[in-house]
Formats: sequence, C-alpha cells, structure tokens
Amino acid sequence: MARILITSGPTRQYLDPVRYLSNASSGRMGAALAAAAVTAGHEVVVVSGPVEVAYPPEAEVIRIESTDEMLEVCLAVFPTCDGLIAAAAPCDYRPEVVASQKIPKDGKPRVIHLAETPNIVAALAENKSPHWIVAFALETENHRARALEKLRRKRVDLIVVNGPEAIDAAGTSLEVLNRQGEVLAALAGEKSDVAVALFSVISSELIGAPRTKPRP
Repeated sequence: MARILITSGPTRQYLDPVRYLSNASSGRMGAALAAAAVTAGHEVVVVSGPVEVAYPPEAEVIRIESTDEMLEVCLAVFPTCDGLIAAAAPCDYRPEVVASQKIPKDGKPRVIHLAETPNIVAALAENKSPHWIVAFALETENHRARALEKLRRKRVDLIVVNGPEAIDAAGTSLEVLNRQGEVLAALAGEKSDVAVALFSVISSELIGAPRTKPRP
C-alpha cells in the first residue's frame, strides 16, 4: 500500500476582504483520483482548495484557501508520503498589496500589481527522491511541447496534459506523457472513469499493480 498526496481544486488570492483571484477548478478530478486510489487499496491525503465536491470518506482531507497555505501543508505532508498527484489548479498570481477594507467603486480604472505565487510542484520536486510526482499541465496551445517543458523543468515523473474545456466540467480528455515524451495513454470521458484509467497508468508506471479492496 502506498501513501499518496493529492492536491485538488483551486486556491484563492484575496484583493480585499471580499474579492479574490482564482479559477473555475471544481476539484472533480482530484476527488475522482482520490476515489480511484482508495479503491485500489492506498492511503490518501487530499489537500484541497475551496470546492463543493465530496472526497471519499476514507481519505484524510486538509482544507486550505491560498496557494501559500497549500504549499505549507504539502511541504509538511509530502515527506510522509510515497508520491504526489498534483491535480490542483493553484492561483498563479497574488496582488502585491491586499486592501484591508473593501475597495470602493469610483468609476475610474484601477491598476493592480500582481506577483507570482510559489510553484508547489517545483518546490516539492527539489527534494523529491525517493518520492514520485505526477503533475498536471493545462494548456491552450502547443499542449505537448509546453507540458514536456514543464515536466523537465519541474523534474516530475509523469505529466497529464489537458485543455481549458476540462475546467468545471463533468468530462475531460487528456494525455499522459513520460520523461521521454512518449504518450502512455490518451483518455476521454467522464472524469470518474478517466480518473480510474489514469490512476491505473500511474500505478503501473510508479506504484505497482493496483490492489482493489475486497467487497464486504
């Protein structure tokens, strides 16, 4: 049995007490992967941003809100795990200044200066041995080339490539690439079904044969 860390959902970076930067990630794929891993007999820890999906009750779920919070929790949990499936879509930018009060509308254009948030996968990959890491790359163009660049730059073992049509959708289509740039699988369908097939690839490449829990 492996102990697997899964990140899931979006993160939020607040502009003021009521407004924030984020994305429309639903957490469906993270939840589906957690379910697939639990069914295969593994121990699962989910670090999740704000979502409405339900995670399997067998999984330990740690709720966070910002990208920095997700990184802090992952840095603490990852050393206790065998590997990471980074299915979350952390917000890549944060405002340089967060207003302490709600920013009023005054009819004028407003300039907001943004800074990059930490790259969670890259930070964890710095000291990943002997752990394995599977990352996701959502791209709008040059999907494979950009995904492979991220795979090599972040030093991950497998990368899952999909497009923006997967955001907050019940279904998805994706490819799984290894370090050699080979397409190990091309999958499409409902996220619950795709997650099972994707976890099977991850298991065969990085974990070992899946062990399905016996039915009661």
